Amino acid sequence: MHIFLKTPFFAKCQKCTKLILPHRACPYCGYYKGVEVLDVLKKMTKKERKSKEKEMKQGEKEKAEKGKPLTMEALSKK
Repeated sequence: MHIFLKTPFFAKCQKCTKLILPHRACPYCGYYKGVEVLDVLKKMTKKERKSKEKEMKQGEKEKAEKGKPLTMEALSKK
């Protein structure tokens, strides 16, 4: 009974906030500690590259909106 599996510990990527293994470059955005170390878009086709860029921009917008205080107009939309 001394042999058992442990659940892996995941950390959030600082750039795209997806769960990744700690001390590894993010396979989704290519960043490690805020510095781009992998060019993720390099090996993709044009269609994949376009959708990935759109997804990354959407994530940045959501991240920026979290820091802004809500106004009455924003509350009425939600």
